Amino acid sequence: MSTAAPDTRAEDGADPSTGAARPTGGLLAGKRLLVTGVLSDTSIAFHVARIAQQEGARVVLTSFGRALPITEAMAERLPMPAPVLRLDVTERGDLDTLRDAVAGHLGGLDGVVHSIAFAPRSALGGAFLDTSWPDAATALEVSAYSLKALVTACLPLMEEGSSVVGLDFDAALAWPGYDWMGVSKAALESVTRYLALYLGERRIRVNLVAAGMVRTLAARSIPGVDRMEQIWRTRPPLAWDVHDPEPTAKACAVLLSDWLPATTGEILHVDGGLHAVMT
Repeated sequence: MSTAAPDTRAEDGADPSTGAARPTGGLLAGKRLLVTGVLSDTSIAFHVARIAQQEGARVVLTSFGRALPITEAMAERLPMPAPVLRLDVTERGDLDTLRDAVAGHLGGLDGVVHSIAFAPRSALGGAFLDTSWPDAATALEVSAYSLKALVTACLPLMEEGSSVVGLDFDAALAWPGYDWMGVSKAALESVTRYLALYLGERRIRVNLVAAGMVRTLAARSIPGVDRMEQIWRTRPPLAWDVHDPEPTAKACAVLLSDWLPATTGEILHVDGGLHAVMT
């Protein structure tokens, strides 16, 4: 049985994996984080990684396929360049090798960020009744089951007090055009609760951040996104900027920190308060 590499957290301001200077204080000082889903500098995950580094964390990113060079370019735009590991969450081989790949850079993990979702075009856009099971199953596997797959792949590296944070879009309502992605988000919320149940004895927290509409690359691919954006431009009690992912990213940073040690199985809404009001 293979073992994780030694803990390589540095005491000084140098990142052992890159040699770059890094902050020694901050909300996430000394944390070792795996962040998925960085596809552009508008991605919420990109800003999670950026804020995490600014708050003292060391970060490794994942990507695969045609997105891999894009993620590598985004990694260079972070305050400190981050390693990018290949990971397709639907490929058993990638999941099996993830532990050793992460350990080679970080030694262990204190946090994992799940920012992974996909649905075929036929599973979006109002054709809910006509979507085939294979297409619905793809959406569910990539967008919901992948949280369990990612966490169990990383579990041997995660210590007591670690935190898993996933990105959600509140599934309490049915959104026109969101269709099987909405179903997948409902499944993601349930997976989160079960992971919280079964990982609690290891003192590992699992939570979601339900973001309001943010104009990311993924959001722009949703049919009817302009209508959804208009709701957030006009209805939340707090002013909401669909071009600003930072409030959501900051919430993720708090959940990754030690400041909410008894919070798990939670959905933290960062949507300007829209989920709580009828306007």
